[in-house]
Amino acid sequence: MFKENKRHQQQSILETENWMKGSVKHKLTESWAPIFYEQVFSEIDERPFAVLYSSETGAPNAPVNVILSLEILKHMKDITDIDMMERYRFDYLFNYAVGQRVLGEESISERAIYYFRERVYQYTMEHPEAEDLMLGQFRGLLGNFCKKTGQIMDEQRIDTTMFMSNIKKSGRISLAHDVLMKSVRKIPEGQMSESLREVLDPDFKTNMLYRTKTEQTGSRLDRVLSLCAEALGILNTLPGEENTNEKRILKRLLEEQTKTDAEGKITAKENKEISANSLQSAYDEDATYRTKDDVSQSGYVLDITETCSKDNPMQFITDYQVAPNTKADVDIVKERMGNISAAGCKDLYSDGGFYSEEITEKANESGIAMHYTEMTGGKPTRGISAADFIYNEDNSVIITCPGGRAPVRTGECKSQLTAHFSKDSCAGCPLRDQCPGKENKKDVTVRIQKKSVSSAVKRKEIAENREENTSKRAGIEGTNSALKQKGLDKLRVRGLAKCKTVCGLKVIAQNVSRFIKYMRGGYDKPLKVKPIPKGSLCPAI
Repeated sequence: MFKENKRHQQQSILETENWMKGSVKHKLTESWAPIFYEQVFSEIDERPFAVLYSSETGAPNAPVNVILSLEILKHMKDITDIDMMERYRFDYLFNYAVGQRVLGEESISERAIYYFRERVYQYTMEHPEAEDLMLGQFRGLLGNFCKKTGQIMDEQRIDTTMFMSNIKKSGRISLAHDVLMKSVRKIPEGQMSESLREVLDPDFKTNMLYRTKTEQTGSRLDRVLSLCAEALGILNTLPGEENTNEKRILKRLLEEQTKTDAEGKITAKENKEISANSLQSAYDEDATYRTKDDVSQSGYVLDITETCSKDNPMQFITDYQVAPNTKADVDIVKERMGNISAAGCKDLYSDGGFYSEEITEKANESGIAMHYTEMTGGKPTRGISAADFIYNEDNSVIITCPGGRAPVRTGECKSQLTAHFSKDSCAGCPLRDQCPGKENKKDVTVRIQKKSVSSAVKRKEIAENREENTSKRAGIEGTNSALKQKGLDKLRVRGLAKCKTVCGLKVIAQNVSRFIKYMRGGYDKPLKVKPIPKGSLCPAI
């Protein structure tokens, strides 16, 4: 049964702090713990987590604000669960930060934390349409931090970074072997064929994976996939195995990795025939494959947006999203544009991966001006480009050509702009040999695609503002690096739902770390830390 935790609002005469020497108590007041307690722990809204518990029956839940605070501290300090629990039990700063003033008086078991995580993961998977629980806490804390620091939200920057879940990088043979092994273990001994019994032999994996010569790789892969097909045939005959994870994954592997020849024989597909969305691990069905900047990785992508005004003493992450790493940057920002606008953004800085005409238009509709450091697509290699012509304010009419000559008449249709120049004016033009104009019987006609016009104008704008745009955007690479130093590079969980939750905690922890540093005078505009006011003295309940 869900119950909010209010015990931290009551003071006890047995508080450990009451028995400290004055100098030690002063050190406690100046530490990070009082800031965390007042601005993080006390600001956590427990009510959204009521959906994880029964509303009528059962014992009261373990305090959500304590568990969530411990999770944030874990990612702030980049420690393991064992270290987190040890500090919670014996470190007074940790106790103070989560509203507990008597060291050792209260305790939460590891199992309670594991159950909480399991409930969050399950709810995320079962309610994909509902707002992510961690995202809600992220926004609540962010609003408090921005209010306290006077954060300017007008200018923000966006970027994505790839990361792995808790899976290993493996080739196709290793992947097929892992799926096969899980499937074979589901087959009863009495129905297992001799060839499948060999799979359980410890030497089978060694011979198959580590003693395979390069020229034998194809035949070995075919053999493992054939065994997979044999295992699937047996599983299809077993009652109660219709909807098991092992059978579903095995069937998916065969559909994605194999093809059947004219004789009905199963063979492996060529590497180029395998989709990037294909199964990457027998233990993580959501992971996908992507190559970016010459780096190949199986896993996910984290998109983050953060403030970048030079008038801010520090920058806060304002939005995030986790997705399969095959999802394009333009698709991610398209989905998040409303959230970014709601966070107060007026100018958004990004690299060329986020450029598209649709994104620029959607941003304009949301009151956001896009600023790119580069553009995707090919650049004009020679001659006159669409950017060299002069247009009216809305780029719907060609006013003059690069040689300064005005057209006799102009036209516009859905896909292109046209301009007709007299032959006499074009005859002596020094740029005639580079001009895209086509000479007709009566005049010289220039036809320019509207997409080329908008791209050319945007490319010219980027070139003129590249230094400023690059300067504004560059800092987000440091945020990506900081997150990866705290464990983002390879998470300790698997699956999209779990990765979303853990990434949310890491992003929250990053903002909390910056806020605490600011409150302790670590940036250019320090704010004096005030002692935490306490409630009235009353016996602990």
